[in-house]
Parts: sequence; C-alpha cells; structure tokens
Amino acid sequence: MKWSVFLLCFILSNVLQAQNNKGSFKKGSFFFYWGYNREHYSKSDITFKGNDFDFKLSDVHASDRQSKFGADPYFKIDQITIPQYNYRVGYFLNHKYNISLGWDHMKYIMNQDQTVKINGYINNTGTIYDKQYNNENIVLSGDFLQFEHTDGLNYINVEFTRNDFLMNLHKNIEVNSYYGLGTGIVYPRTRSVIVNKGVNDEWHVSGYGISAKTGINILFFKHLFLMGELKGGTLNLPSVLITSNKSEKGKHHFSFLQLAFSLGYRFKLGEK
Repeated sequence: MKWSVFLLCFILSNVLQAQNNKGSFKKGSFFFYWGYNREHYSKSDITFKGNDFDFKLSDVHASDRQSKFGADPYFKIDQITIPQYNYRVGYFLNHKYNISLGWDHMKYIMNQDQTVKINGYINNTGTIYDKQYNNENIVLSGDFLQFEHTDGLNYINVEFTRNDFLMNLHKNIEVNSYYGLGTGIVYPRTRSVIVNKGVNDEWHVSGYGISAKTGINILFFKHLFLMGELKGGTLNLPSVLITSNKSEKGKHHFSFLQLAFSLGYRFKLGEK
C-alpha cells in the first residue's frame, strides 16, 4: 500500500510538473527512427478480373509474416529490410506538433486452405476451376490461388502528430506521449498465382490509405529515444497487379492494426 501511494504521488507530481515543461522536442528539432512491426488484418473481399476470369472472394483472412528474431537479419546491415519494418523522418513545427514522412513495410499473406464464398466465373484454364460460381464455398488451395504482398505491403505516408511531455523519470530520462493522423499511397510488390496464370512481381502504386496512431516516447539524454506505438488504418487497393498481363487487376479494401517498436534520434541544427 505504501509503495502504491508513493507511486501514485510520484506520477501525479510529474504530470503536474509536465504542464509547465515543454520537454526537449522544441521548435526546429529534427528526428528520425527505425523499428519493426507486427500486424493484424481485417477480413476482406478480394476481386480478381482478367480476360478469362472475373470473380470475388468474400471474407478472406490474411496474416503478416515477421522474420524470426536473431542476429541475421535484424543486425546485419544488408539484411535489415527483410523483416517488417518502419522508418520515419520528421520536423517539429513547435514543441507540440510535428510533420513527418515515413515508410511502413508490412507483409500481407492470404491464409492458404481457408474456405470462403466465391461469385463470378473462370474460363479457359483447362482445370476443374472453369465454371460459373454463385455464392459457393471454395477452398483456397495452392493450385487455385496464392496471393500476398510480401515485398511488401508498403504504406508510404505523411503524418501530423501532437507530442505531449509527461514526466521526467530521471534528469536524463524524459517520457512523452503522442498521437497523430496520416495518409499516403500503398506501393506493394504483389505475388499472385491464379490457377495457371503467370506471376507478376512488379512494384506498383495500387492504392491509398489513412491511419491514426498513439504511443509513448522515452527520450534519453535529450537525443536518443525508444518508442512503442499502436497504429490503425484502412487501405484501399483498387489496382493490384495480379498476372503478367497488366490489364488484369485485383482490388480489395481492408483495415490493419499495427504494433511497432522503434529506436530513434532527435537533434536541432546548431544545438550543443
């Protein structure tokens, strides 16, 4: 009980102090950070349209694919872009608000062997899948469909963020909270195999997104910081390259929830 009361008083005293403390993120400060993320995706409807097919799959489940943690690839300079990562650069307009540009490299993998509803038709493939479909069940086996953004589901976005000083844990350790909004383009490299159609692995601007985030920033010695962040958003992809024929496209719309941890650095030109 004594420790609980002490902790509560400590937090309250620091919060009251924070009202008169602008913290170290001052006007003119720059920052950048690098980190890694995990995702959860909503179910989505995916439409595939081409010369010999036009069908929609309903309530498709998908997962992310984060690399197993280890020295390789996380600490090898030529391999660090293999995992799901985030990086961002930004500028503080004043001690509270900043604007930034970032790249969220996520991965989206349709779960194989799930059963979903299908509507539409497939023709001229010479397989058992050539037929008209009317809200039927179909198993998404590997010989029917493989669909993933694994290099990756790249969300390139601009964010406007508010930063609030919370407390000093130590004279050299500062805690800040933040929240913000973002929007940008989705620039995936999609791997799609539809029955016997060829694979198209080209980079392509496939759509756009909007997002919101919140998190905690722990600043050490006024420069180095650690961040824990929760971000959610919705992505609309009306133009996904799905075969070697660029006129054949897929489209889908879904939401994501991202948890990310990052290491960053802040500085101000001319600051000692």
